[in-house]
Amino acid sequence: MALLLLAGVLLAGCATGPGGAGGTAADRSAATGVAQADDDLIVEVDRGNGTPPETWTLTCAAGAGGTHPRAEEACAHLAGMAAPFAPLPDDLVCTEQYGGPQTAHVTGRWNGEPVDLQLSRVDGCRISQWDSLGPLLPVPVGEQPLPPLG
Repeated sequence: MALLLLAGVLLAGCATGPGGAGGTAADRSAATGVAQADDDLIVEVDRGNGTPPETWTLTCAAGAGGTHPRAEEACAHLAGMAAPFAPLPDDLVCTEQYGGPQTAHVTGRWNGEPVDLQLSRVDGCRISQWDSLGPLLPVPVGEQPLPPLG
């Protein structure tokens, strides 16, 4: 009887998936059999100024939706980019400049592909990567975007 109870506990623990009871969106999708939408993101932003991090959802699959404050703009901007969540190459040479303490983490799916991108503003490459995502991420505290050239 004890062996049966132990087996039940082990199976119940496995049923929650690798991410535990909460897990990631991919873990929950695999565990529930419900597919995550192709353009479905979670955006976590820490402004680095002592305020609590902010978390938004953004769904662009069937029109803009979610809790993101600029959902329509963000969806339109991302749709116009070839590979908005491509990681920076390991051998990229970046300028040594500091853009601020802001960090962000974008997870989910885009164009059917998994997204798990950590962002910061610690050098020229990462500042450019952050800025390229436009309305998906807020303008850093105390800074204004540069006007377009030309």
